[in-house]
Amino acid sequence: MAGQVNRVAVDTEGGRYDVVVGPLAPGLDALEALIDGRGGRIPLVSDELVLGLHGGAIRDRFDVEPLVVPRGEDGKTFAVLEDLLYRIAAIDPDRSTPIVALGGGAVGDLSGLAAALFKRGCPIVHVPTTLLAQSDSAVGGKTAIDFAGQKNLVGTFHQPSLVIADPSLLATLDQRQFRSGLAEVIKYGAIDDAAFFAWCESSIDALVAGHVDRLTDAIVHCVTAKARTVAGDVTDRSGQRALLNFGHSFAHAIEAECGLGEVLHGEAVAVGMVLALRFSARAGQADASDAERMVSLLGRAGLPTSLAAVGLGGRGDRLLKHMVRDKKNERGAVTLVLSHGIGRAFLKHGITSDQLGPFLEAA
Repeated sequence: MAGQVNRVAVDTEGGRYDVVVGPLAPGLDALEALIDGRGGRIPLVSDELVLGLHGGAIRDRFDVEPLVVPRGEDGKTFAVLEDLLYRIAAIDPDRSTPIVALGGGAVGDLSGLAAALFKRGCPIVHVPTTLLAQSDSAVGGKTAIDFAGQKNLVGTFHQPSLVIADPSLLATLDQRQFRSGLAEVIKYGAIDDAAFFAWCESSIDALVAGHVDRLTDAIVHCVTAKARTVAGDVTDRSGQRALLNFGHSFAHAIEAECGLGEVLHGEAVAVGMVLALRFSARAGQADASDAERMVSLLGRAGLPTSLAAVGLGGRGDRLLKHMVRDKKNERGAVTLVLSHGIGRAFLKHGITSDQLGPFLEAA
């Protein structure tokens, strides 16, 4: 509920950290306890817009040095990473001083990678300001920049020391960004929780309207589910965590084909989940009605559900060249997260171009 503080513990091989979901002040109390009197300025990484909207609460309580980076995918480059590291070095924090990332998923990806590299690893604290980041990307330790036209090709795992997620900050998001985040929320029902998917169906109007209580419930559910998954597969190797990539192989191909940043990540994931369900049905693994149920929910969320809706109508075959280069692939074949139905995702290795190509051409 609004005003309630929810703490979700994430256990990893390197230790435990909390995700504090609720009003910002208790989260900042947790940050103060983490700092615990350490001297020196704290690097605060954000883009100009978010810093202006939400940076004041942090600047009022802590001795920070704001480090402004470009918005979105424009900030996830080697050039920006190098410049950010130079500016962090100029502040010269010690290895126990956290870097604070204030912003969406792109700022978190960039800042997390910088924290992993600086002095061979310093703490990172995420204060996510988008629904996508609060419900998904700020938790789990994935960091990356884009490279060679591919999304998140260069990166590492670096778990945060703390995540502070205040759903009320989402009120400042533009509608397109907000709706993009709903795709990741819906994903958690699609992969292994049919009851949560049904909850999303019954709650979608309230979620779209930005009701803080419902958003808080959704974020806590997603973070709890991700914490459970990450604990069993920290570095994305066993296949358990790979299920979180449902729709993402198609999505990353869509983003690469359209130009990174042109289609929002959640928009691409929405289309990707529909494609994954339809490919599953084509392979005899799911019923066609599952894809239509997904299309209905995503449509109510104001998200695209077809390649035509993201400017790729009749050009699905062009996605194949990107999908065969996906970093999750093994032994020259495509790896996809498919589905036996809503709430029953599974990992499928060994998908050939001959199997995938005709599907994409017809999509």
